[in-house]
Amino acid sequence: MASINSKILRSANAPQTAPSEIEQQIAQALIDLEANVPELKTELRQLAFSSAKEVDVKGGKKAVVVFVPVPMVKAFHKVQQRLTRELEKKLSDKYIVFLSQRRVLPKPSRSSASAQKQKRPRSRTLTAVHEKILEEIVFPSEIVGKRTRVAQDGSKLIRV
Repeated sequence: MASINSKILRSANAPQTAPSEIEQQIAQALIDLEANVPELKTELRQLAFSSAKEVDVKGGKKAVVVFVPVPMVKAFHKVQQRLTRELEKKLSDKYIVFLSQRRVLPKPSRSSASAQKQKRPRSRTLTAVHEKILEEIVFPSEIVGKRTRVAQDGSKLIRV
């Protein structure tokens, strides 16, 4: 039987803080699903998440954003639809969204160029991270087109 702490993976450079209440609820729900649903047992055994946050959404509901380590994203995608449905049942009146824990590296400037030995990878740029987040939010479906509308005051609206 897995423990709650085995389902919550903190990254090496993150402080080892105690899990929050929502993280404990999600970890317990994953353990319960692993024990009670035989067809999900093998997939859920290897899955873990790094953190979870509760966010307010329009309409008075709340959403739980579950952050997953990047190497486990494909494994989560295999069972994401079923897992989302089951977790939304357990955590009533809350939406569940799975996002990968990605890092944005700052744009190299002239003064910091000598300090950095490696070039910044494309996957760590702000634009690439935002694109991946958008893809993960709408996951079961694919993005086929985008329109960026720039208002006269300079604000941007992206329609997907």
